Amino acid sequence: MFATIYLPDFYLQAVMRHKPELQGKPVAVLDDREKKTVIVQLNSAAAEMGVHCGMTPSQGLARSLQLVVKARNFCQEKLLQDVLLHLAGTLAPYVEDTGPGLSTIQFTDTKNPSHRMERVIMQFSKAEIVAQAGIATTPEASFLAAHLAKPVLEIEDVNQFLAALSIETLLHPI
Repeated sequence: MFATIYLPDFYLQAVMRHKPELQGKPVAVLDDREKKTVIVQLNSAAAEMGVHCGMTPSQGLARSLQLVVKARNFCQEKLLQDVLLHLAGTLAPYVEDTGPGLSTIQFTDTKNPSHRMERVIMQFSKAEIVAQAGIATTPEASFLAAHLAKPVLEIEDVNQFLAALSIETLLHPI
């Protein structure tokens, strides 16, 4: 049995963490390490103003002067990833740092995985971190389930779960 913990909008969560003045404002995050600096994540308030990923900061600001443009916060990303791996490690000894805002866990004890995962998601919530989790018999299915979870989704029949997904979801789960 596998589980994936997913922190949606990881870069955005890292930037907005401990910044209550940004709540409710349109915010876009860019990766200024890239050759062409573009928006890589944004909140729903920014999307409602017509901003989308791939735009340059000036294109985003042309949509709305209220847009707050922030560079990725690598220190906060590291802290969030450390919290993720720590909490994932409380579930089982086999934990993988799958990617930014992602961790895959292989359960050795399959007793009540949903209940255990809900407790961990609650710990994220108490720390004001949005997290989702998927549980399935394969790591790939748990990854897809985590992206669709609200906040925990356990898949019992992987074939039935995959058959119900659109091609778009399978190709671009994030």
